[in-house]
Amino acid sequence: MSRKKIQNQIVPQKPAARGKAGPRADQDASGNAGYVKPPVVSGRWLLAALSATIAAAAICCWLALCLLFWQGSWQLLYHPTAGGARTPASAGLAFRRVAFATTDIGIPRLKGWWIPAAPGAARARFTVIYLHGQDGNMGDTVDVLARLHGADVNVLAFDYRGYGDSQNARPSEAHWRQDAEWAIEYLVGTRHIDSGSIVLDGAGLGANLALEVGAEHPELAGVVVDSPLQDAAGTIFNDARAQMVPARLLVRDRYDLDAAAAALRVPLLWFEHADATGATKDPEAYTRDTARKMIVWLNPAGDKYKQTEDALGRWLDGLRG
Repeated sequence: MSRKKIQNQIVPQKPAARGKAGPRADQDASGNAGYVKPPVVSGRWLLAALSATIAAAAICCWLALCLLFWQGSWQLLYHPTAGGARTPASAGLAFRRVAFATTDIGIPRLKGWWIPAAPGAARARFTVIYLHGQDGNMGDTVDVLARLHGADVNVLAFDYRGYGDSQNARPSEAHWRQDAEWAIEYLVGTRHIDSGSIVLDGAGLGANLALEVGAEHPELAGVVVDSPLQDAAGTIFNDARAQMVPARLLVRDRYDLDAAAAALRVPLLWFEHADATGATKDPEAYTRDTARKMIVWLNPAGDKYKQTEDALGRWLDGLRG
């Protein structure tokens, strides 16, 4: 009886194995739910992203180069030095240190020397503002100042901002022009000198400045220039580093010699240096000047200072007449 019941008992059967199934799309490898399969990034997208990153980095580098050029390009043209030990006393000249162009709190921006004409000097009514070149400072021009003083005139020499002991500032054409304007204002407003007896005298880049400022002041007695730079801005724009950036947009200094000479309306004395063969050709800017003018070619074999002193004296005498 018991054996028959056991034989009639139904035993559940396991389904046949169909092979091991993998996890569904919403499950990880352990079968846990909530898993999201990461998207597949195409190689084309990666290449485009890499190209964009490289391009952005290149643009950033170029912009940084532009900024560095803008900040440092002035050093291609201007080469200032701090004040030196040499003064007009080393050339036997009596002088007085002066400071002018004060700030709102009374600090002078410009330092210079006032060298008065000798007592009873024939041309003492004239005062020459000397505008030195782009290199060094006024201490390097003592011999030139002695030559000017030898023409029996008063002399005001000063350093631009960024030069010598004047206020520390980055040199620029705009700063130089402002400094020269302050020098004229100092003579007229502080020393009460008639602007009609003031002569601007410049050498090198200072000669370019003298022409520019002289063109803005037709009331001055005249302008003297010694070898102005024919293409001052080219010193910056022709540099190899300027070819990598939009230099003409970053740098505003031009010192347009032709334009300044053409706009001049006061008498002009122009010094140039003849070569060893004695060949001379008037500079293009000189031919553009329509005011009363005289050019003097200095003989390299002669005494340059004696030649300039004599020519300056004759020219000043012509102004007096």
